[in-house]
Amino acid sequence: MKKRTAALLTAGSATAGILLAALDVRLAVRHYTVESEKVDGPIRLAVLTDLHACRYGKNQEQLVAAVAAQKPDLVVMCGDIVDDEPRMEEWRALLTVKRLADRWPVYYASGNHEHRTGRLAVVKELLTACGAVVLDGKCVCAAAGAQMVQIGGIDDPETGEENWQDQLTAASGDLDGSHFSILLTHRPERVSDYAGSGFDLVLAGHAHGGQWRLPGLINGVLAPNQGMFPTYAGGRYEIGGATLIVSRGLARESTRVPRLFNRPELVVVDIEPPK
Repeated sequence: MKKRTAALLTAGSATAGILLAALDVRLAVRHYTVESEKVDGPIRLAVLTDLHACRYGKNQEQLVAAVAAQKPDLVVMCGDIVDDEPRMEEWRALLTVKRLADRWPVYYASGNHEHRTGRLAVVKELLTACGAVVLDGKCVCAAAGAQMVQIGGIDDPETGEENWQDQLTAASGDLDGSHFSILLTHRPERVSDYAGSGFDLVLAGHAHGGQWRLPGLINGVLAPNQGMFPTYAGGRYEIGGATLIVSRGLARESTRVPRLFNRPELVVVDIEPPK
């Protein structure tokens, strides 16, 4: 009897541990390194996507502190920072951007949920007022330490396919070829477009890590615009001479389907000269 009770307790503890790990929504920090001859020294990016105005402590302190701990040169945002659902608190997204922009240069490209608010132009104005540089078909030079990089950004294709293509063409047309270049986009799956765009690094979100994962076996189960077992659920991909990094995003309490083995993440990208 004692052996059976001990076995049941062990099994119960193991099950509870698996469930806790599966439903863990604590913020994770994921690091990537990209080497390029176009930089003379290291540049660090903090990449935020798919916040959906979710809560990260009082005044978003948990998220801001996590960014600060990484000591980035630049903060970049790849869409869905604001949510389109009325129940979500837009002020929380704006507060996040303002607190970050008070300490670091912030560059932003919109996602499909900003478009779905029906107030995309207003959202962009609010984010600009919070200190972000909103990129929608623009490519700008940005100081990162003692170096310069080029950062371009485009709206989500839901704003219209022609508009999306025009913005990508315009942003690509501003590249000078000598500076390391970064494209901020929301959609990860448009790789054939990105591969020929001329950008060295493409940053995206949108897939939420495929929502459910089995680490080491299945990278993601379902993602919007990719369907079942998405190729670009999250991680690093090489696409025709460019590097694509897809964040699993920051959304947690706003997701209709809970994340499983798929913690929300802050992505950190180190751009370094070749060793």
